[in-house]
Amino acid sequence: MEENKEGLGLTEGKILFIWMILFVVLILLPSIFRVSLGISHFYVRIVIKMLEWANLHIEEGVKKQKVLALENLISTDSCSHAGIIQREETSMEQEIAGQHQGCFNLADVMYFSKKACEAVAEDEVIRRFSSEELVSWNLLSRTNTNLHRVSWQMTIVWVVGILIRYCLLMPFRACLAVFSILLLVLATTLVGRFPNGRVKCWLSNQVQMICATLGVRCLGGLVHFHNRENRPQEGGICVANHTSPLDVVILASDGCYSLVGQAHGGLLGLIQKSCMQTTQHVLFERSEMKDRQLVRKKIREHTADKAKLPILIFPEGTCTNNTSVMMFKKGSFEVGGTIYPVAIKYDPQFGDVFWNSTKYSMMTYIFNVMTSWAIVCNVWYLPPMVKEEEEDSVHFANRVKAVIAARAGMSVLPWDGGLKRKKVKESFKEEQQKKYCQIVIENGSVGNRNVC
Repeated sequence: MEENKEGLGLTEGKILFIWMILFVVLILLPSIFRVSLGISHFYVRIVIKMLEWANLHIEEGVKKQKVLALENLISTDSCSHAGIIQREETSMEQEIAGQHQGCFNLADVMYFSKKACEAVAEDEVIRRFSSEELVSWNLLSRTNTNLHRVSWQMTIVWVVGILIRYCLLMPFRACLAVFSILLLVLATTLVGRFPNGRVKCWLSNQVQMICATLGVRCLGGLVHFHNRENRPQEGGICVANHTSPLDVVILASDGCYSLVGQAHGGLLGLIQKSCMQTTQHVLFERSEMKDRQLVRKKIREHTADKAKLPILIFPEGTCTNNTSVMMFKKGSFEVGGTIYPVAIKYDPQFGDVFWNSTKYSMMTYIFNVMTSWAIVCNVWYLPPMVKEEEEDSVHFANRVKAVIAARAGMSVLPWDGGLKRKKVKESFKEEQQKKYCQIVIENGSVGNRNVC
């Protein structure tokens, strides 16, 4: 019995030693030197082939069963693209201008009634805070679950996919995530004891980039960076569209940034405190975030020092589902300096990266991400932009937003992302009222009629 136990112990030790060697050679060393061995590319190609087979199989099964609802799910004219209703992308001026001769037109009531019905049927703002509907099923149990019953072959593939994601990928990714966090905490604590200088700065940058690279790999991430010659420089402000907390990890794996945001507790708070030991970030308490003057002052002081890392800001102020770019808050565009736009676009067929903070906690969100097939995205570094003469901060923010949305292939919305938690401001209503009044009176005198 003792000999058997010793033999079993030696076997377990050899297996553990082999796993450690594989971990160091295949993951840790490539992350340190930031090179790719092609494993993620190979894995993603396999998943793509599997999804293509599944979609063809679903189409055949749907045709045999003649189920119209399933046909709609896999149709290329899916409601995820066209929407529940067909909207006409025209402004108020285009629709009702030209109908006025300086007086109120009763037919204008139909325009506002139509807009109200469209908003009730399908609000274009709230729709951006729910997961993007897929054109075809990606074999994840949390999307279109009935499709695994199309055939017995599809059921087998679906079950095997669950076993791979939950029993193989999930434990490995969780262990790698714990290792990455521990490495970040220990390394930043050690580097934080170094005296301020070039050595400490270089070490802290290397630690953050290595840990961020490990963080991307623990999520099965495959990131394609484009136009690296436009990467943000010291003393600048990097602005990007916001889909997930993973945006920070993805960008930090290719460069170092100082972050601007709210101080958190829990796991995020631990990571923030660790990073603060080696890098100067601009963090605020919840009460301070409402003080716009204080926020602008701290950002201006940071960007004034050209030796400091570029600041990373998400001007939307909230996460959206990666189909549109919502209103950019003007604060970061008022401090002056050079703006470095960055566009981030995720591929939804491998997993849903959008974090709906009103529905999922951080731990639930991380679990969903880790049990997805992968995180695949494209990152475009766009040419730097500066505010033009006589251009106010609002127009500058809109110009930067339009450039980001165009590069990522997303729609532009003028609405504040805070509307998912708050009611529409009275100023928005007054703006529409003033615009209508201007249309009514612009073609002539109103006469004795009181249209406003």
